[in-house]
Amino acid sequence: MFSRIGVIGSGAMGRGIVQVFATSGCEVLLYDVRPEAVEQALSFNKDLLARQVAKGKLSPEQLEQTLARMQPAASLEALAGCDLLIEAIVENLEAKQGLFRQLEAIVAPSAVLATNTSSLSVTQIASGCQHPERVAGFHFFNPVPLMKIVEVVRGERTQVQVVERLCALAEAAGHFAAQTPDTPGFLVNHAGRAYGTEALRILGENIADVEQIDRILRDGPGFRMGPFELFDLTGLDISHGVMESIYAQFYGDPRYTPSYLAAQRVAAGLLGRKSDGHGFYRYVDGQQLRSPQPQRAPVPVDRCFWLDSQDAQVRGEVAALLAAGGAILEAGAQPSADAICLITPLGEDATSVIARQGLPAERTLALDTFCDFSKRLVLMRQPALDPAFEAQAVQALGSNGVPVEVINDSPGFIIQRVVASVANLGAEIVQRGIATPATLDRAVMLALGYPRGPLALAEFYGADKILAVLRGIQGCYEEPRYRPSPWLRRRVQLGLSLQTPDQPSAVQEQ
Repeated sequence: MFSRIGVIGSGAMGRGIVQVFATSGCEVLLYDVRPEAVEQALSFNKDLLARQVAKGKLSPEQLEQTLARMQPAASLEALAGCDLLIEAIVENLEAKQGLFRQLEAIVAPSAVLATNTSSLSVTQIASGCQHPERVAGFHFFNPVPLMKIVEVVRGERTQVQVVERLCALAEAAGHFAAQTPDTPGFLVNHAGRAYGTEALRILGENIADVEQIDRILRDGPGFRMGPFELFDLTGLDISHGVMESIYAQFYGDPRYTPSYLAAQRVAAGLLGRKSDGHGFYRYVDGQQLRSPQPQRAPVPVDRCFWLDSQDAQVRGEVAALLAAGGAILEAGAQPSADAICLITPLGEDATSVIARQGLPAERTLALDTFCDFSKRLVLMRQPALDPAFEAQAVQALGSNGVPVEVINDSPGFIIQRVVASVANLGAEIVQRGIATPATLDRAVMLALGYPRGPLALAEFYGADKILAVLRGIQGCYEEPRYRPSPWLRRRVQLGLSLQTPDQPSAVQEQ
């Protein structure tokens, strides 16, 4: 392991790293160019730990021992005896390279240099060092003591032993060590590109409004926050900057295309909570203001309903919902002459399914089977739909009190599009050897708070259905953004779990 750790930079990340390792039993020195900042950081940690004593989570003796292990360093030279140096300074390549050159002249040749960078190339940072083999990424997430994950990033010349030692240190401190090569966005920021990026595209196509998208993704897949709530929390300038950076680093791969909507809102200063409460939502005294959901006037339901799905569970749930509203689900293979038709596309838009099945467009809506029918239903209209039949469908399906959203025609609804994009990008990450399936899913859940990891999400809905959704969306738009990952396709074709990794190659085994 490491006997003494030096941390450079006393901001939120630096002080958090100090607290984590001091709490786990390591001696840690903290340095900053501003001595008063070090004092403030250590005082902050002391107050934070004192609260744990008050809550009974830490004994007074443990507090004193931990505080004794957190010490200020008056200069960089005071870090000479450290065998691990972790920088947590400004996200600037030249600044980090300059710091590491200074440290190399001070510390022992065997000391490890770690960078907490979230977006810069570890290989580029190490390229300014005499010994790039001892440089690695050690990317924590804020707040460090609560976010139990760290990305351990191996640069092109990082020694295997350096990665192994950092992983062991992180695990001993109670953090999951997600090993990843030095690629754009590493693992977590890379995997997180699909969620908000696809939501912005849905918004940009006028398929649904901000609040609808957030409600549907919270109540369907169970995301803790909708994408636009998340943008407001993190700051749209930060999120959009990451989108643009990763898009550029992957040389314009359409999977990562940012949204012009985000660029415009950043230019307007509509960044979220931090911009005086102006973002996708308004905030007053820190509280989000939401629009009341529009209430439809009750209408008589005088039509039967017909459903194209032959899935017994789906038919049973829909029949029960309709029965509660006094409506009947027809059993015939074709709809009767006046039935309201419900179709259940996977990846296709309602218009395409209507044309393919030869259904009456004026009385046909699409129903998303990826919804949790006990929480929120999503119907999709299309341009030829008679509003009177839409009203009857909403009335009949929502009579038991479950909210019914109606969105505009889209290949893949909202849940299908977002979940398939998240899963597909996850499959590509595994395809590229950035992470194993298990590491990917665990890292995303810990760092991003998703209800399941990308691959587990796909298996929850059915990997074959996710593949069908991707093919449907790609067929509609005729663009490579939605091309299915070969890694995903192979496992569906072979009937394998998405947790099945590739076999190591002969070269790797040597």
